[in-house]
Amino acid sequence: MVQKKKEGALTAEEKPIVKALLKRGWRNQDIQHLLNRERIATINSARITEVKKNSELKPASDDAVDFFIVKKNAYDPVTGLNFYDDERLIRSREAMILAVQSFNSPVLRFKAEQFAVQSNIAWTYLLHEYFERKVGKIVGKDGRSLLLSQMIKRREFPLSRGVANNIRDMIDIRDNVEHKILRRSDKNFFSLFQANCLNFDKSICELFGERLSLQNELSIALQFTKLDFTQTVELQKFDIPEHIETLNAELHNRLTEEERGDLDYRFRVVYTLDHTSKSKAHFEFIQPGSDEGKQIHSILEKRVIADEQYPYKPARAAKLIAEKSGREFTSHNHTQAWRRYKIRPSSDAKDRSQTDKDFCIFHPSHGDYTYNDAWIDFVVDKIALDREYLDLKAVRFR
Repeated sequence: MVQKKKEGALTAEEKPIVKALLKRGWRNQDIQHLLNRERIATINSARITEVKKNSELKPASDDAVDFFIVKKNAYDPVTGLNFYDDERLIRSREAMILAVQSFNSPVLRFKAEQFAVQSNIAWTYLLHEYFERKVGKIVGKDGRSLLLSQMIKRREFPLSRGVANNIRDMIDIRDNVEHKILRRSDKNFFSLFQANCLNFDKSICELFGERLSLQNELSIALQFTKLDFTQTVELQKFDIPEHIETLNAELHNRLTEEERGDLDYRFRVVYTLDHTSKSKAHFEFIQPGSDEGKQIHSILEKRVIADEQYPYKPARAAKLIAEKSGREFTSHNHTQAWRRYKIRPSSDAKDRSQTDKDFCIFHPSHGDYTYNDAWIDFVVDKIALDREYLDLKAVRFR
């Protein structure tokens, strides 16, 4: 048997409003449409007819009716938030949007300050709304509204320790970077900022509904320079003021290794060349708590590169290429091949590990390179396709 959906009922406040709207000449269907705006349990026309027949019910004042209409028209059609009922959540979302936009802006220089300040505002509004709905008040014994630093320590705090640790760092960063010289240390906090964004979006959805997600309103920032990961790592070693280095040390040392590894605390983009070349690599942002995020997190704890995935030393690789291609192929030809297709650096390169992991890896423990089956097949295919080499006794890669 199909259970009939429960209908809504008019509240004591709404009945006099309906009576006044009827007195103004509103039709039943128009009143019904107004009342059901963003209403969970909608009412039907019969409820309005009941009010119409109730001669003892007094209509609401003109001011009350006018405010009711204004309030009903103040719902955001995307989020369902009402400016009068949900002002904190509206301000919370806007503060986080400002935090991200200021950090992503190519012309703004005060990125860390802007993000830290705005994200603190965003989290404060969000948690104030949660605590008022859950506990009933957001005012401490001193008569002041609860501080963000106080709310993350309360027993009723609804989020994980990793989220709390990340918010605590945002508070400390805000307090330490305001009105101070940062030079180029903004990027030093990027992983914390990214985690803060993901945590905020996840938290506001879990606490107040999926419609409040910011994912459709913010996008990844584009840039006009090619992102070179080696250069980025080198850049982080320089131009960091002493007080920022001190702050980094404090943030790092007060957590356990397990807490520092929490994806809710610090977001990590794992850029790996273990299974792809640089030209094929790309970023993908995934919520740490999602099924895919948990799967990736568990995979990252395993050793990805295994010797059995790249089992062939150069001489063995050359022999297999000769066997599969049916042509003469020496170790010298093999050297010509990896040079031509640039799958590994030269032996005197500063960083010998920058190989094309589709085909080859470097072993720092014994200082040599090994190759996989994909490399064997790749070279064999090149030999078969290159008609220039078919009449030569040996294959040349120049």
